Amino acid sequence: MTGELPAARATVGQPEIRDMPVLLTPGPLTTSARVKAAMMRDWGSRDPAFVELSQSVFERIRALAGGTAEDHVCVPLQGSGTFAVEAMLTTFVGAGDRVLLLVNGAYGHRMAAICGKSGRAHEIYEVPETDTHDPLEVARRLRLDPQIGFVAMVHCETTSGLLNPLSEIARCVRAEGRQLLVDSMSGFGALPLDMHALELAAMAASSNKCLQGVPGLGFVVCRKDMLEAARGASPSVVLDLQAQADALANGGQWRFTPPTHVIAALDEALAELEEEGGPAARLARYSQNLATLLAGMGRLGFQPVLDSSRQAPVIASFVEPDDAWFCFKSFYEALRLGGYAIYAGKMTGIGSFRVGVIGAVDFLTIEAFLRVAEAVVSEMKQKVIS
Repeated sequence: MTGELPAARATVGQPEIRDMPVLLTPGPLTTSARVKAAMMRDWGSRDPAFVELSQSVFERIRALAGGTAEDHVCVPLQGSGTFAVEAMLTTFVGAGDRVLLLVNGAYGHRMAAICGKSGRAHEIYEVPETDTHDPLEVARRLRLDPQIGFVAMVHCETTSGLLNPLSEIARCVRAEGRQLLVDSMSGFGALPLDMHALELAAMAASSNKCLQGVPGLGFVVCRKDMLEAARGASPSVVLDLQAQADALANGGQWRFTPPTHVIAALDEALAELEEEGGPAARLARYSQNLATLLAGMGRLGFQPVLDSSRQAPVIASFVEPDDAWFCFKSFYEALRLGGYAIYAGKMTGIGSFRVGVIGAVDFLTIEAFLRVAEAVVSEMKQKVIS
């Protein structure tokens, strides 16, 4: 692969390591020196060079999503990925529409909160956080309620690391004549996704996570005809995708100040992705990272929350040991001193923690993390014995 990966770190307690840990999280995540360096230049938002850079970035994202130049457009928004998800839901699901939300984690619940706050009529089909939705049940619910015009789902639920069956759900929604909206925040750029083939209405993602840029930019790739049909539908000024698309089509000017440095970093991150071999190559690296992590954590006695058939190569959740030696706060802090940052668990009813495998890291980075984790576990157990 190309791009600079962080050096493997196994020395505990050095100040420079504490100040700059490897982020084994689902984002923000560790970026390459090349991506960081792209932010060293200032850009004028109305500078023709910046306009050209922005247009190139968004055309490449549109193509990466499997959208065609004739039928699809990438609409960017300042802010985190949730801004893009809210913009997608409130722009396309009109005040008189109804959406079926597929929920099996915190980010599905966040879509429900968005719909509730914005007054969008919705129904929730929820399954446990370790399960995926049954396409037959989705079809049944759609047939029972012809008022449901949209279905919205999370591609990879980073609450747990669960990979939802996008292709199967897309086929089901298409067969019932409804429109599918997808939050692919932690999947886009690595996990397979082809908007044209799947006939998706819209897909929301962000500049970091699998694209390996920095946080600060969300975007929605969507069908142009649906965007035009949504003219005036958004209840928001800043999250109106149709208004944003109109402005950008008129000379490439943003309605509000764009995150110039974030876009410049994303341009470099997309170049890295292309040089690596595209999403398939990135998926292969992440899959190797995950296999290395699961094997190593298993040797240390940690059990994954998810069945391997449902585990996405993005972030893995592990069950917190119910033993006297384990305390997540102590575990986290010791790993942090050793140069690695992980995430606390987000699942309900299951004590868990999460370790990410995406970003500018490879299996050597994961092996170095495991050496530190082994030392930390040994020290924590020894303290209990003594």
